[in-house]
Amino acid sequence: MVKMAPSILSADFSKLKEQIETVQAAGADWIHLDIMDGHYVPNITFGPLVVAGVRKITDLTLDAHLMIENADDYLQAFQEAGVDQITVHVEACPHLWATIDKIHQLGLKAGVTLNPATPVTLLEPVLHKVELVLVMTVEPGFGGQKFIPETLVKIKALREFKRRHDLAFHIQVDGGIDETTAPLVVKAGADVLVSGSSIFGQPDIKQAFAKIKKSADAALAQMA
Repeated sequence: MVKMAPSILSADFSKLKEQIETVQAAGADWIHLDIMDGHYVPNITFGPLVVAGVRKITDLTLDAHLMIENADDYLQAFQEAGVDQITVHVEACPHLWATIDKIHQLGLKAGVTLNPATPVTLLEPVLHKVELVLVMTVEPGFGGQKFIPETLVKIKALREFKRRHDLAFHIQVDGGIDETTAPLVVKAGADVLVSGSSIFGQPDIKQAFAKIKKSADAALAQMA
């Protein structure tokens, strides 16, 4: 099954509770939390206080994507805010192995992610340790960007590595995911789709969610 993880980066925060409840009712599996610090990426979003508020709204899996420097300093704060899993960037974590261990010690699932120009080989030493690998299909930092098709090669490489080594991590994609690109990434091997502006940025959130989910499920059925 393909999991759907709507990103509240593009949500209307004055209607956050209503919009989260809408995607939950539509069938969302996770809520994706894009955490940006204005240093690792040029944008600033929100921190543990907002995440704690989101935790009160929903019991869905809270999927925190840390696009920040010094991620180790904030792991416990996000764990206390109620996230279920934390994904960190290989480019921003000089001691990635130890960071993954710290996430697990907090009782959370751990994920690793890489930017469009970063090779998958940099993640290979830790792929046996994680529950999630996030392939950025746009540059991190802003919503609404156009999907980078060259990232499909990386998704396929991760799928093959996973098969060859009999691993079970999710392959998640984030960036430019809509009803047109969803089938492409699913056929390449992705099983968790993050979408922000293509869901929350649309007039009918429920309908927009359903279109992406339908296109992803159709692609999966074709592969069966």
